Amino acid sequence: MLNLAVLLENTARDVPERDAVVLGDLRLTYGQIEAAANQVAGALAARGVGRGDRVALSCPNLPYFPIVYYGVLKAGATVVPLNVLLTEREIAYHLEDSGAVAYFCFEGTPELAMGKAGRAAFDAVPGCEHFVLITAGAASAAPEPESDVTTLAAFTEGRPPTFNTVQTQETDTAVVLYTSGTTGRPKGAELTHSNMVQNALMVSRMFGVRENDVHLVTLPLFHSFGQTVQQNYGFASGATLVVMPRFDPDTALGLMEREGVTVFAGVPTMYWALLHSEKADTFDLHKISENLRLSISGGSALPLEVLKQFEERFDVPILEGYGLSETSPVATFSRADRPRKPGSIGLPCWGVEVDVVRPDGARCDTDEPGEIVIRGHNVMKGYLGRPEATAEVVDADGWFHTGDVGRRDADGYYYIVDRTKDLIIRGGFNVYPREIEEVLMTHPAVSLAAVVGVPHASHGEEVKAFVIRNPGSDLTEQELVAWGKEMMAAYKYPRTVEFRDRLPMTATGKILKRELVARP
Repeated sequence: MLNLAVLLENTARDVPERDAVVLGDLRLTYGQIEAAANQVAGALAARGVGRGDRVALSCPNLPYFPIVYYGVLKAGATVVPLNVLLTEREIAYHLEDSGAVAYFCFEGTPELAMGKAGRAAFDAVPGCEHFVLITAGAASAAPEPESDVTTLAAFTEGRPPTFNTVQTQETDTAVVLYTSGTTGRPKGAELTHSNMVQNALMVSRMFGVRENDVHLVTLPLFHSFGQTVQQNYGFASGATLVVMPRFDPDTALGLMEREGVTVFAGVPTMYWALLHSEKADTFDLHKISENLRLSISGGSALPLEVLKQFEERFDVPILEGYGLSETSPVATFSRADRPRKPGSIGLPCWGVEVDVVRPDGARCDTDEPGEIVIRGHNVMKGYLGRPEATAEVVDADGWFHTGDVGRRDADGYYYIVDRTKDLIIRGGFNVYPREIEEVLMTHPAVSLAAVVGVPHASHGEEVKAFVIRNPGSDLTEQELVAWGKEMMAAYKYPRTVEFRDRLPMTATGKILKRELVARP
């Protein structure tokens, strides 16, 4: 028997008075989070929600997220975290596709009316029986008199702070994480209690446990990276989680200084933003560097220039890793006890096998690009309700085919070359956008770059770069194209460059290349 909620329960039993979650001036202890999660579990159980049921959750990085997340798990049900930026239509799709019987939704803000969109989506899905509105505070704890909306406060009212967690099997589904849907309609990856517990404990083993660790949680908790590498690892190790509902580099630096942050995890664009904070000089960067013991990067490839600049400024090495929602998510990571290779995603983690294969399944030679495949305790049970889609990515031997192009060096370190879907074929030559981006970012006037393929009459595709210039730069398209011609092979360098003030990104900070292609 195993339940993912054990990560909270064990720590709440051992150190109930330790701060678990901090948001501004609000500080909640492990004992308080445990009690609130028990109330959620009791309220769900009273309404007949339990083992085998799925419960959706739309909530930004707020204390309510872990309270509801672990509460659903304690009730024996499965959590379905949803991206907070989904539209009404998209929420309805996820509720319908997952078969959710209940939906917890944060009320949102004037700029992002999540509650309104969530309620409308709930009303459009007859199979979803319970809607619970998570309100921001006591002032909005009760709905309008004429409203039929149940708030979280009303939902859990009168429930005791104790609850006997439902015993689930390790192979039961704990979490359903929906893929981004960049190659079709989103699919829900079923991750078991064993998948999630082992991944969190594996991360804890890699990064260590310090009694007074403080994590700055900037990664969205609805995403696999934030859930495992920050929430579940943090709760398992008794850390204090300082949550940010929305990432802002100046706010992040301020929290690092004030709270004595020891662990920071982010995607590459967050590291880039911290380096370009206009108010950086107003913070005690020396104090921040002294406290920071661990910096973690994942989600997408970290440009070498960003890595070098961050490590020089903050004097802390960045450990880069790799994984996917379908792998719980962590599969490989740089390790503190082994030599670091900048640009590498590191070595396979404990209990995880990784390989690089050709289209025919044969193993690639050293440094030969191929598809990365993964096998181990972290691989999902499958895509919810989609056995055919599961069979397309998980072969008969249990290898999950990632769709990512990578290579393995002579020392067994892995590198991401690019996403298969991002590959540009120009005149019969394979062009990997990440390679071009790395080169462009060595130009002194280039701050950030994204490279895509655009249709071309004779070559099939042409290489185009979208670039953010450094402040004060007057770099022209002609100058950058000419520079690229000198630095790269003739079939690689961008023929066109478009300068932007910003690039479109997902809620998790990944650059949305499909939007760049759609709006050239």
